[in-house]
Amino acid sequence: MTSDQLRQALTELNGERDATFAIDARELTVHNAMLVPDEPDHLVKVTDGQSIYIIESERVAWVRIGLNGRVSKP
Repeated sequence: MTSDQLRQALTELNGERDATFAIDARELTVHNAMLVPDEPDHLVKVTDGQSIYIIESERVAWVRIGLNGRVSKP
């Protein structure tokens, strides 16, 4: 997936949902995730209000966005 595709998919992140990313057979969950607006560096960035996570779109296998807040394990 491209950075533009990933950024479009993450537009639903409004600080009220968790997002889990599968990257290289590992999972990263960002609680209360918000997509950082596009900046001149065009990196895909997500924040939980305390840290900023830079997501390399080429390495993301899938993304799970919680519909009602927290992401639960299947």
